[in-house]
Amino acid sequence: MQETILILDFGSQVTQLIARRIRECSVYCEIHPYNHIPDLSAYNLKGVVLSGSPYSVLDVNAPQIDTSAFRKHVPMLAICYGAQYLAQHHGGKLSTAKTREYGRSNLSFIAPQNPLFKGILEDSQVWMSHSDTIVELPSDTKVICSTKDVRIAGFQFENEDTFAIQFHPEVYHSTDGKRLLENFVIGICKCTGDWTSHSFVQTTVEQLKAQLGDDKVILGLSGGVDSSVAAVLLHQAIGQNLHCIFVNNGLLRKQEYEDVLTSYKGMGLNVRGVDAKQRFYKVLDGVSDPEQKRKAIGKTFIDVFDSEAHTIDNVKWLAQGTIYPDVIESMSVNGPSATIKSHHNVGGLPDYMKLKVVEPLRTLFKDEVRRIGTSLGMSPTLLQRHPFPGPGLAIRILGAVTESKVQLLQEVDHIFIQTLRQYGWYDKVWQAGAILLPVQSVGVMGDERTYEYVVALRAVESTDGMTADWVHLPYDILSVISNEIINKVKGVNRVVYDISSKPPATIEWE
Repeated sequence: MQETILILDFGSQVTQLIARRIRECSVYCEIHPYNHIPDLSAYNLKGVVLSGSPYSVLDVNAPQIDTSAFRKHVPMLAICYGAQYLAQHHGGKLSTAKTREYGRSNLSFIAPQNPLFKGILEDSQVWMSHSDTIVELPSDTKVICSTKDVRIAGFQFENEDTFAIQFHPEVYHSTDGKRLLENFVIGICKCTGDWTSHSFVQTTVEQLKAQLGDDKVILGLSGGVDSSVAAVLLHQAIGQNLHCIFVNNGLLRKQEYEDVLTSYKGMGLNVRGVDAKQRFYKVLDGVSDPEQKRKAIGKTFIDVFDSEAHTIDNVKWLAQGTIYPDVIESMSVNGPSATIKSHHNVGGLPDYMKLKVVEPLRTLFKDEVRRIGTSLGMSPTLLQRHPFPGPGLAIRILGAVTESKVQLLQEVDHIFIQTLRQYGWYDKVWQAGAILLPVQSVGVMGDERTYEYVVALRAVESTDGMTADWVHLPYDILSVISNEIINKVKGVNRVVYDISSKPPATIEWE
């Protein structure tokens, strides 16, 4: 059984980073809300991490957790809120700091020979982010690190592998944070660190064979990395029993339907293409609200997909390219998440489809999916494709969607992407695309006054899409892109560049 570190989330915005750092140690981990702890008997549990939180332990409604199911059974690391909760819950005292302890600090004391700090020297930079502080420890604990301003920056329970720290080792600003987490999962939890792309492929293919047997599976291919890697994994497990359907919703990039369909067939996949663009244009007619667009596209896709699935006898399973950020953004420590946007891969199926769901990538981040694809021998050209939203260009056309607007945006997008490729910037960018704005502006072309559309260009850098920053494209490249668009795309006379980051902005505009 796979060795697992369990991360219990109290609502911190950076809990996902804990998972990423632990996985960088080749150790598998999962995030679960603190109030929905899974059945621990189903895991080869090696350790538990308690996350930070936006809450104060001193709040009346502060999150509470019973740690007896795992404390003293496996090692535990409590971070920030988790540390403060353990201190108060076991007899220590907290107080509200006179000023919020936020930002860079340096360790002024590290307990000699403490295994959590192996190889970490005093003066190591750490990142603080809390308004409460521990002023008195429980009687059966000892201080293991301090900063100039925070005496109890970390503590350990006597005679057990339960550690707590008031800083965040998961963020990049903690310079030895990854080393600390590695000390915990490898040194203290005794994980073997053998969770690699190769081992994931081997294990997952065997699990899929056992789970699916001789059953037939259908998969909706999108042309993107996630569904493509899921398809190749499933194909290795069940061969021609995997039936792939690639639906042209009319909202793909220029020539994408034809190009991607050809590449899939070249990979040996059992795939059929369905051109249903007019059905999608019809249901989007007059729809402006982003969520309504997503729902209309999702319902139509299911209808088209269901119709095609009925042409294949005895299908038992639906495969999806769901990945971990989809899952994380769709769950919350307080129940259902506030809807940032609907994830088309998360939430189940209509009852009438009567299919079981298989999601071979649902525990992986995007960069991990790409590494799995590399292990499977997939083309780097396909694996390095930028993420593309499930609803396609519909959510990059602000306001109502029409076929003529789609064609216009396809031309703009094509110029943008091809120019990035030409100048060697495509692989430096996580995701890029163009947005058609619902405004028109005055311009001059030749001797004539124009009143045409404005398009916004968006290029971001990221690791997994959970956070993102805008890419500082050189001005000369932006100039080339702008001139090409305005000169070659009839209907556009102004180009702007989006320089907002996530958060507070999302990567897509809708």
